[in-house]
Amino acid sequence: MATATFKHGITVTEVSSGVRPLVALSTAVIGLIATAADADEDVFPLDRPTLITNIETAIGAAGVNDTLAKSLRAIADQTRPILVVVRVEEGDDAAETAANVIGTTNGTGQRTGMQALLAAQAQLGVRPRIIGAPGLETQAVTAALAIVAKKLRGFAYARALGETVAAAITYRANFSARELMLLMPDFVAFDSTAAANVTSYAAARALGLRALVDEETGPQKTLSNVAVAGVVGLTKDMYWDIEDQDTDAGLLNAAEITALIRTDDGFRFWGNRTCADDPLFAFESTVRVAQVIADTVARGMVWASDKPLTPSLAKDIIETINGFFRDAQERRRHPRRARLV
Repeated sequence: MATATFKHGITVTEVSSGVRPLVALSTAVIGLIATAADADEDVFPLDRPTLITNIETAIGAAGVNDTLAKSLRAIADQTRPILVVVRVEEGDDAAETAANVIGTTNGTGQRTGMQALLAAQAQLGVRPRIIGAPGLETQAVTAALAIVAKKLRGFAYARALGETVAAAITYRANFSARELMLLMPDFVAFDSTAAANVTSYAAARALGLRALVDEETGPQKTLSNVAVAGVVGLTKDMYWDIEDQDTDAGLLNAAEITALIRTDDGFRFWGNRTCADDPLFAFESTVRVAQVIADTVARGMVWASDKPLTPSLAKDIIETINGFFRDAQERRRHPRRARLV
């Protein structure tokens, strides 16, 4: 006759079911593609993603020529963010430079140009979400930026090319990406190295300001109508009137281009639209909030993958996601309290 197993002691049973907290992913990491022939190669190696945690120190190693130092200064005027920088080589002509900026995957499997941003997660442990190549925008570069931004679940900012409002509106028709915002014109800022007022890339200022808004308010706030620091003018005359839609800025906004304007309280970006062909994602804030939700839920549910589907697991998944949405609503109602916590 079989006898029951006897144990004189304590049995501990670990229960691993239950709700897990979902933490929203950081959206304020900048991905910058730039040229700098005189940069410190140890700090900024060619075609490799470089993590920058101290932008002031990075400016000192960025040289004085090309786009890297100018872009870093423009970003630093707005905030002190985390950046992933990819330095690319300037070509013998505009086409070769554009090819270097766009990049590829070489024979050894190494990504170059902006494609190197896709390796940042594996190489550096961070994922760029705010993407740009200030001063290097061509139509091909901007189209490639939108593709990389989509893969990263990020958002790209680029200048709308054209010497006139009409030309910029025509240029806008080339794009249908919800992860892209076009800007016109550029800013003017004082450059200490040149000891003169020079062009300051609108896209660089947008990258820095976007990171600032994400840190202070969140991705639900668009770039529009936030003061831009460190600028003294615009590269082109831009007529704007808050009470009149028939202005340069009004025409650009109607064509889904963000205008740069001067108000009674300084310089600002004016416009909320993306280049989406789907009206559901016409606004910058809609796209970025949707990205945060999708990424946070997907990455936060890895623990549930490959487990046997049981009623308790299904309940845990639903409650975990609902808990995230409740927390997001609380943060939206009380953003200052959420930051303090």
